[in-house]
Amino acid sequence: MKTENQKAWFFVLPVLLLVAFNALVPIMTVVNYSVQETFGNNVFFWQGLDWFEQILRSDRFQAALGRQFLFTFLILIIEVPLGIIIALSMPRNGFWVPVCLVTMALPMLIPWNVVGAMWNIFTLPDIGLLGYLMNHTLGIPYDMTQNPFAAWVTIVTMDVWHWTSLVVLLSYAGLVSIPDAYYQAAKIDGASAWKVFRFIQLPKLKTVLTIAILLRFMDSFNIYTEPFVLTGGGPGNSTTLLSIDLVKIALGQFDLGPAAAMSLIYFAITLLVSWLFYTLMTKDDAQ
Repeated sequence: MKTENQKAWFFVLPVLLLVAFNALVPIMTVVNYSVQETFGNNVFFWQGLDWFEQILRSDRFQAALGRQFLFTFLILIIEVPLGIIIALSMPRNGFWVPVCLVTMALPMLIPWNVVGAMWNIFTLPDIGLLGYLMNHTLGIPYDMTQNPFAAWVTIVTMDVWHWTSLVVLLSYAGLVSIPDAYYQAAKIDGASAWKVFRFIQLPKLKTVLTIAILLRFMDSFNIYTEPFVLTGGGPGNSTTLLSIDLVKIALGQFDLGPAAAMSLIYFAITLLVSWLFYTLMTKDDAQ
């Protein structure tokens, strides 16, 4: 009988303990604020679960949560298929392989706040290259500072440009790991390109696509810097995602109790949906 070697845990355990400690202290601080109220001078009053009830019943929270889910949904249905298509189109060998890989990785190297600032300048209606091209050259009315639809198109396009590369690189790594024997057998059987993708490439990509979807969900569902720098949550509240609204409550209004309760609800939703994604995508593996 084969026995598993558990010695690797001795090397991982110190890191796990350090990460757990660094995560536990902030979470306990947030929990402490979420059940209390303060009027300053470091004086706190017990509030219980009232903040959680108020947040869950709040129209403001529900609207921001809906916008957050909509943004994440759009990101996933665009970036995952697009990343797979680009990965399938990339060469498997030769000079262009490192060129394509480096080119794909470049957007991810740019800091998040710089990405938001770049796209803000790029899309301004009068001085931005894209804004000027749309309004004055093509004659298409485009103003993300006034039009909610234009603002949504801009933040989604910005995220697609910034993070599709992650899906591309993960998918490409999965594709190059498929043995040539599978392709040779498919060629002998006369399989079409679609059948090769459907029955060989896609099943072999399942693991990396699970990682890609989980990473893109968690990142897009908790995104803050790029859309805040780009639109500031406007025009109006049209692009005020849940993350932006949480910061406004915590820092703008300095309502620490409601902000702490909202952050815990936010955290719980992220964990729950991530768990559902992982469970559904790995359901067949467990059988």
